[in-house]
Amino acid sequence: MKFFVDTADLEEIKDLASTGLLDGVTTNPSLIAQSGKKFVPLIAEICKVVKGPVSAEVAATDYATMLKEGQFLAKIAKNVAVKVPLTPDGLKVCKVLSDNGTMVNVTLCFSAAQAILAAKAGAKFISPFVGRLDDIGQDGMQLIRDIVEIYKQYPTTFKTEVLVASVRHPVHLVEAAKMGAHVATIPPKVIRQLYAHPLTDKGLAAFVADWKKTGQTILDAA
Repeated sequence: MKFFVDTADLEEIKDLASTGLLDGVTTNPSLIAQSGKKFVPLIAEICKVVKGPVSAEVAATDYATMLKEGQFLAKIAKNVAVKVPLTPDGLKVCKVLSDNGTMVNVTLCFSAAQAILAAKAGAKFISPFVGRLDDIGQDGMQLIRDIVEIYKQYPTTFKTEVLVASVRHPVHLVEAAKMGAHVATIPPKVIRQLYAHPLTDKGLAAFVADWKKTGQTILDAA
């Protein structure tokens, strides 16, 4: 499974990229607003830090303007994935951009039927929002299960990768990986939660204490 980080915070992206665990970045208008930075220069900077796909979302909702915005965003860097909403106009834009070799991330997916449409339109990524479905009492992970299963039935025609979005906690990630989802886009705080386990902390504390008793240092012996 590939890990994308869901943030527009450049310092967070640089820190996580240094771990070697980061495969891409997703942004959206809300995250850009939180960053307080200019959109286009920020996307360009992120694309320099991360070699994998960097999702940059259009702001318009009508076909003509979305297409112009998407074509403009695609020119920022080769690893830009233009993000469009799962609407009739958004899928039309997806088709045009995809046919011209641009990666497209179709966002705001909440049903398997919508995911089929995105694959038919040539999307590189489909972004089902599991957390938001959980918020309204539906099973977000069941949607991931359904989409993965459907895409598996058409391996030669559906090339779209399932990009699990609105990830709220590590369980979302682990369950998605068990289902075979291709990508998860994860907030920085959730990525850091993946490291945590009380037995790791307890074991390390014991090792440190035992080593201290020996009175040795490894570097002094070098």
